[in-house]
Amino acid sequence: MRKLKIKIFDLVAKSPTNTLWARIMHANMASIMPQVIATWCEQEGHQVSLICYTGNEDLARELQDKTDLVFITSFTQAAQQAYSLSNWFQSTGTVTALGGPHARCYPQDASKYFDYVLGFTDQETIKSVLDECISHRPIGKRLTAKKQPVDLPGVKQRWKFIEPILKKAPALKMTNMIGSLGCPYTCNFCIDSVVPYQAINYETIIEDLEFLLTKFKRPWVGWHDPNFGVRFNDFVKLIEEKIPPKSFNFVAESSLSLLSEEHLETFKNIGMVGILPGIESWYEMGNKSKALNVSGIDKVNQVSDHVNMILKYIPYIQTNFVFGLDCDEGSEPFELTKTFIDKSPGAFPGYSLLTAFGQAAPLNLEFQSENRVLGFPFHFLNNHLAMNVKPKHYSWVEFYDHLIDVTKYSFSRKAIRRRFMATNNKTSKWMNFMRAISSEGYGRIRFFKKVRSLLDKDIKFRDYFEQETDVIPDFYTNIIKKDLGFMWEWLPKDSIYHDQNAYLKEHQQETNPQVELTAKAS
Repeated sequence: MRKLKIKIFDLVAKSPTNTLWARIMHANMASIMPQVIATWCEQEGHQVSLICYTGNEDLARELQDKTDLVFITSFTQAAQQAYSLSNWFQSTGTVTALGGPHARCYPQDASKYFDYVLGFTDQETIKSVLDECISHRPIGKRLTAKKQPVDLPGVKQRWKFIEPILKKAPALKMTNMIGSLGCPYTCNFCIDSVVPYQAINYETIIEDLEFLLTKFKRPWVGWHDPNFGVRFNDFVKLIEEKIPPKSFNFVAESSLSLLSEEHLETFKNIGMVGILPGIESWYEMGNKSKALNVSGIDKVNQVSDHVNMILKYIPYIQTNFVFGLDCDEGSEPFELTKTFIDKSPGAFPGYSLLTAFGQAAPLNLEFQSENRVLGFPFHFLNNHLAMNVKPKHYSWVEFYDHLIDVTKYSFSRKAIRRRFMATNNKTSKWMNFMRAISSEGYGRIRFFKKVRSLLDKDIKFRDYFEQETDVIPDFYTNIIKKDLGFMWEWLPKDSIYHDQNAYLKEHQQETNPQVELTAKAS
């Protein structure tokens, strides 16, 4: 077996950026799987370098060394950057492979630009790529394991790849860990809804936490679990038993249904300082918010009381909402959210727009079959820059009017001040303020207003939203060109377009092969 020279790119940022938020926080958003793949490749005897791209690196310098194989892991918003990188490396004779959420969501499109496209990825999947490592043109080879890996290399094993990333973070340095894969809930718009829940080896987790205590006085750990603490007594209680109290600063995503007062006592004891529960809707998903039989204003009151109680134990909370769900109609969903903002001023509201990420979730088949999915460039599919599902009960103008109104309300000076005063922790105050005045608050308001204005003034822009044309408006193309910089020249021709119904077409062919045969015969 020949020894390969391998580069691994973790695309935290989709383009060059030098904002204060990016400089402080992007290195803390590094993904775990690129580090895992790097570890597996080294175990197979290959030479490996890992580049965590936060938007502040000199990308041109990273392209100079001769490389045999490049792995790129990317969320969909960074897909255009990933496609450009793959094109450049393929032009030098390098074999390229794509993994991460975009590869899972859009394998049909990604296979046009990569030699390998990886779905569920375990060590055997990586070994098969390493052993073969050849170009696959014009369509890349799609590989997926039968399920998520049973276990992953821990922090201690990955440390040589983690440490250089943390050095990029000037202040807060967060090590990312994961205690479980999959999710027990079945929200039909979520990528984890069809992935069976499984826990990572608890002994490895405890060993990693003990290891981090030798590196930092009080380590920060971001848990990447889709729903942290599901097996509470087996997992969280074990941390409480094995690790000295409040020796860590933990941040995790969880559901309100897990955050009882008894559990919050334990979370406080282990050092949980930030929690991100999903509320999603005032009408649906009640099993996650412990509000199964209530909706509307009753759910607002119940959830608000719960959130205020959480803030007595955990100093930072982000409550996650999804706008544009089919259960939403009229102004009420947005007005209820404003009421929640008033009743729970200490919570930072995280707003997402309903987005159908390819084949991420079963619900996307329904949207595609109803011809409601728009082919927005991947660059804008990050849950807030573009909603690629046509609303069921709103015109686009109505929807954006409501969206702008609730966003302005949530990040008004009054709301920011009340949020600042309602939190006691200095780090929480700083985070809430910075997020409100950056791209997440003021920046989104500006962007939403621009889209709303173009819907009125630009007929071609409006026609694109109404699916009268599939020509991507210059507004979006110009942003991609500006963001990618010199990598725009390497973006494959027409790759800002994709077939937004590819999942449905492939599903129909798999369930009814005769459809494909008939199409070919005609």
